[in-house]
Amino acid sequence: MKSPITGKEMSLTKEKRSMDFRKETFEIVFHYYRCKDSGEQFTTTALDEVNINQLYNQYRDKFNIPFPDEIFKIREKYDLSAAKMSEILGFGINSYRQYEAGEMPSTANAKLIQVIDDPKNFIDMVALCGTLDEKFKAKYIQKAQLLVEERKRNIFNLNLKNYLLGNHLADIYSGYRNPNFEKFTEMVVYFSEKLQPFKTKMNKLLFYADFLMFKQSCFSITGKRYIAIDKGPVPDKYASIYEYLVSENEIEIQYTEFPQGYTGEQFNARKGRPFNSELFSESELEVLEKVSTVFKKTSTSDIIELSHLEEAWKKNEKGKSVISYEYAFELNQI
Repeated sequence: MKSPITGKEMSLTKEKRSMDFRKETFEIVFHYYRCKDSGEQFTTTALDEVNINQLYNQYRDKFNIPFPDEIFKIREKYDLSAAKMSEILGFGINSYRQYEAGEMPSTANAKLIQVIDDPKNFIDMVALCGTLDEKFKAKYIQKAQLLVEERKRNIFNLNLKNYLLGNHLADIYSGYRNPNFEKFTEMVVYFSEKLQPFKTKMNKLLFYADFLMFKQSCFSITGKRYIAIDKGPVPDKYASIYEYLVSENEIEIQYTEFPQGYTGEQFNARKGRPFNSELFSESELEVLEKVSTVFKKTSTSDIIELSHLEEAWKKNEKGKSVISYEYAFELNQI
């Protein structure tokens, strides 16, 4: 970006700053451009979004406020409009839609939204709504009852997925996303299709995709937690996850014996199992494409070395710690 004052290129600067929101103070990594000659500071719309999202994310985390994607998914599973959801919860007619768009709900409204995530509680709220037509009440209650029964049938598979990907609330260690097993699966399918990587490289591709997305938006793609091991950042419980994906015929893994005495596990896409791009936003797809392009010709050993240059690995490797997504702002190899 060029300085409006001197016309010279300005450098992107990042520094810790304290910012206030709703009488609370939070520390964020503030992004701005600095004009070297005048000392003036400038931001863009994109940088403003990164800065404010950090502030909002920390507030949501501290007070257990659901994130916009969670708010949308709760409504989506009941198959009703944002206006109807507002009516059922007793909100203003446009409130639910505004919350989905990123407006911060009050703590009281946030609790109501979280409560109706359970279909049994949703049924109670519908029954208590005095403005709904009885025909609509019956329709929404029936839908929720079907969800209760479906959950009972799928409880084992649901518990297994929660174990593999995690069932934690969105926080800085998940990139402020709730774990999404379907999107994680599709990312594995995507890189299997594009690059046919060995397992170690696959782990790095997933790390770079999630962390690059966070660097750009303050949200990860999958909500997956990553840990630092000797060979670089890896998804937590990655071995068990890949075994499950093979057993479910989502991917294929080819085993190769190498002269050095170890076995390589190479990922391949399954015929008739294409990547489902509809689960991803345009910006998420752009990130997947960039990671694929940047590391297409990078060998497994080279991508290990590159990941060792990242602060995300250097600051966490000794303790084998879960990596905070805050380190995404320090990515330097992509």
